[in-house]
Amino acid sequence: MLYAYESLVDALADLKKRGFTLDFNLKENCIVCQTQNLTLQASEFEIAEVYRFEGMTSPDDSTVLYAIESNTGLKGVLVSAYGVYAEGMTAEILEKLKR
Repeated sequence: MLYAYESLVDALADLKKRGFTLDFNLKENCIVCQTQNLTLQASEFEIAEVYRFEGMTSPDDSTVLYAIESNTGLKGVLVSAYGVYAEGMTAEILEKLKR
């Protein structure tokens, strides 16, 4: 079930309540959670939900929010600038985030 959110802040707050507590960052061949010293390859996680938010005044403010669940049940979020930038990214990571 996908939810409807007014803003990125609202979505992040609700996802955190629903157990998506880790913060992931995108690397060229994986995603990482610095606080947990955790690295996940494309085969080790699934995108549970995706939300897109358009900037109010500028398209440059647009973002994509990914709710991510690892194969071991860990949940977190990845916030990315609108659109996935292909430079330096592996095909596996690009394919995973193309939803």
